[in-house]
Amino acid sequence: MTYDLFIGDRTFSSWSLRGWLMLEKFNLPYRTHLVGLYKGTMADDLAPLAPASLVPVLRTPEGTVVGETLAMAETLAERHPDAGLWPQDASARATARWLCAAMASGFGALRGACPMQLQHVNVGFAADRAVSADLARIELLWAHARTEARTDGPWLFGQYSLADVFYAPVAARIVGYDLPVTETARRYCKTTINDPAFKEWRAEGLKVSYDPFPYNFGTQTRPWPAA
Repeated sequence: MTYDLFIGDRTFSSWSLRGWLMLEKFNLPYRTHLVGLYKGTMADDLAPLAPASLVPVLRTPEGTVVGETLAMAETLAERHPDAGLWPQDASARATARWLCAAMASGFGALRGACPMQLQHVNVGFAADRAVSADLARIELLWAHARTEARTDGPWLFGQYSLADVFYAPVAARIVGYDLPVTETARRYCKTTINDPAFKEWRAEGLKVSYDPFPYNFGTQTRPWPAA
């Protein structure tokens, strides 16, 4: 009973990271298939999975094709109710769904100005007003999650959940562009990028080199801070 997950380049594909984490972190069996997102072959690679046209794409053991990470998340939670993808508490669970939906549909300024890249830290990147507003909203939602969870655990709802899956690329953006956030938010970002699964994903991505590098902002860089 193994899932097939189709992903883009690990160093850059934030949505692929989400799809992979929801399988890897909850110990669900899967095979990974790399799609040519930066090689220009994505359309051909995904043709057998039509009408899916973007990564990630999940194919169930029965052959059902599921696109969009929210749909993938709910499908996996429904099929594996004991895996702990959502918080157990009803209030926390509803809040976690809210945070995931907010991530899937919002924060366009942050996502547009700071595309995820896991190679290095851009030094001196200036967050404009729209990006700063997105960061403030994200911090508000993260604080609300901790209030609802009533816990001091390292993750948004104490135990790792789909909410942490959805915000992992946000944490990577904050780190990768050295964005201004509170110390509480920065600790959460450090927890995220030092999680073993995230480190495994990044290490696999770094095996591929790019010339030219897709996202060159002309700023100085320093090494990625994860151990």
